[in-house]
Amino acid sequence: MVVTAEQVKKLREATGVGILDCQKALKETDGDYKKAIDILRERGLAIAAKRADRTASEGIIELYSHGGGRIGVIVEVNCETDFVARSEAFREFAHEVALQIAATSPSFVKEVDIPETFLNHEREIAHAQAISEGKPAALLEKIVNGRIDKIKNEVCLLRQPYIRDEDITIEKLLMEKVSAIGENIIIRRFTRWQLGESAEVE
Repeated sequence: MVVTAEQVKKLREATGVGILDCQKALKETDGDYKKAIDILRERGLAIAAKRADRTASEGIIELYSHGGGRIGVIVEVNCETDFVARSEAFREFAHEVALQIAATSPSFVKEVDIPETFLNHEREIAHAQAISEGKPAALLEKIVNGRIDKIKNEVCLLRQPYIRDEDITIEKLLMEKVSAIGENIIIRRFTRWQLGESAEVE
């Protein structure tokens, strides 16, 4: 069954769950809106989304050094209470985020953090590359959009595949932790250094 953008939008507005998970739930239920919500709730995703507007001002600043001190990461991960901030599950998650950043070198936490100037510059490069490769003019926009999407997956932490399980993204991992721990969790900010390089987050 073909799932329409309108169906996905409606389900996403009702649950706050990501587009891909909404599409998957609708496909699994042949477009049945109520059953799709049930599936998302069973997986804990809808519950996690409802917690996303709660204030998260506690947490931890995780420090991680890799490669004999050649790479260093500082990441701030927030939660709602000091009790959760001191829990092993929360601290393990913060450590996993630091490992991810060290391994994949993202530049931004969320997609909305990516400056439009950065995306426009990458679009120009992708457009020029597509032309130099002799791609048909009618397909240029689609090709450019595909390459921009790939770049977003590389530079945006939440969109990256998790290094321990590439079937899920960091955003999906985050939502699973929110559901399991029972509090809103936010990856607030990070900085990654590599010896001899400038790697400041914009």
